[in-house]
Amino acid sequence: MNDKARILVVDDEETLCEALRFNLEAEGYSVDTALSAEEALTMNLESYSLILLDIMMGDISGTQLASILKRKDATARIPIIFCTAKDTEDDMIGGLDLGADDYITKPYSIRNVLARVRTVLRRSASKEKPQSETAHVEFQGISVFPERKLCAVNGEEVKMPRKEFEILLMLLRNPGRVFSREEILKNIWPEEVVVLDRVVDVNITRLRSKLGEYGKNIVTKPGYGYGFMA
Repeated sequence: MNDKARILVVDDEETLCEALRFNLEAEGYSVDTALSAEEALTMNLESYSLILLDIMMGDISGTQLASILKRKDATARIPIIFCTAKDTEDDMIGGLDLGADDYITKPYSIRNVLARVRTVLRRSASKEKPQSETAHVEFQGISVFPERKLCAVNGEEVKMPRKEFEILLMLLRNPGRVFSREEILKNIWPEEVVVLDRVVDVNITRLRSKLGEYGKNIVTKPGYGYGFMA
């Protein structure tokens, strides 16, 4: 897998970019670098398997670039790992809420970055799945198409980040079952990543708002978790 994975490192510290490039290429990845979000936007971003992204850069920040990527169909599914000195809880939650797959705070070890890269690529790699996993799922006016990464409510497409999409799909495939926050974290986020319970709550709240009249079907069982009830 490594020799086919293309990684883009976006960071305004040239020395750090080159260090990451050297070590990632040593692992067999194909690596490009950009010293600003503006430079990154001139590149063929949809060709990358993963983007390592700093937050604090020039006129366009890393979070702004991530938002741009997530709004475009061609780049919305590219995994993003934030590598940044912004290390507060709110910073991490904000990054993950944007749809990032991981969040690494500086200073970090190269070994840690390589491990996170392997994990995210392994999770995002396309694999042959049984028909039961690729077949679309419906509930009244909700239709979810796993292979197309598309959700429609009453015939209208609803845009949502990858994590929201995966949570909805998991709940719809298991109607009536209540998932604890820990189960949702384990299934939707890599086990190696420390993700706060609050991130689950935020994603559920956003899902409810996007599903309109069907938002009420995602219920909260106090002390237990969340489930989709018909």
